[in-house]
Amino acid sequence: MKKLTTLAKKKLVISALEEIKAHDIQAIDVRRLTAMFDWIVVASAESARQTKSLSRHLRDRLAEFGAGIVGTEGEESGEWVLVDAGDIVAHVMQPAVREYYNLEELWGEGKFDKVVGSSQPVKTVRRRKAAAPPAARATRKAPGPRRRA
Repeated sequence: MKKLTTLAKKKLVISALEEIKAHDIQAIDVRRLTAMFDWIVVASAESARQTKSLSRHLRDRLAEFGAGIVGTEGEESGEWVLVDAGDIVAHVMQPAVREYYNLEELWGEGKFDKVVGSSQPVKTVRRRKAAAPPAARATRKAPGPRRRA
């Protein structure tokens, strides 16, 4: 079986999550930020049962296409399950846990894909654009102190 590229694996992860009705699926390109993995995929599930089901389905789909699983964490509680597929790490979280840990803000300097399966706007914090160099700024001087007559 042919090895999946990173982008093909990311698409597979997203489609597997959509199949079991995950929502607010956000893929973040973190290649510039870490050498540990290339993409993070964050998704929400409504219950511990759905979170566990999503992670099992994701593992099964990845195995079906020959992609190895490095490990999983958090299936016991089902509030936040991490599925590590090497270059892609998927976080399946219940909404309250997702809002509390706010991984989108933590990895805010990464490049965000559009949200898939949105049930509501996901808060993301983007890095502000760098300020213009001093030469490009207006040369307006601040008013000096007023003199009394």
